[in-house]
Amino acid sequence: MASPSGDQPTSRFGVGSGQVIQEFGYDDDVDEELRAELEKAAGHELVDEYYDDVTDAAILWWREDDGDVQDLTDVMVDAQEMLEDGGLIWVFTPKSGRDGHVKPADFEEAASTAGLHATSAISAAQHWSGIRLTARGRGK
Repeated sequence: MASPSGDQPTSRFGVGSGQVIQEFGYDDDVDEELRAELEKAAGHELVDEYYDDVTDAAILWWREDDGDVQDLTDVMVDAQEMLEDGGLIWVFTPKSGRDGHVKPADFEEAASTAGLHATSAISAAQHWSGIRLTARGRGK
């Protein structure tokens, strides 16, 4: 797997050429430019939530009406099922003040329960914030 170089626009998501990115929560409100950016970095289309092979990264689109903290935890656990060790998970949520915004405390609670840790937050697109999650250290 190639690692992204500093001049790649998607290096901010930590994905590179040839990597498989699984997408959860796709709906008609997702940011298509952000999806295209990820697909360009990977060199192919995103795979859907029913993909059943190993993945390098996962993205979750999550809005307030998608469910409660337990539902979000369940999706985070599902995203980890096929994820290669060390793979990244990005959760995209509508920015503060927009319909569907989810409080950061809800992400922190869900991530903790799912065995994940939020490492950073970014403005991912015009209407979407991104929260990067990584697995907590676990013994091998």
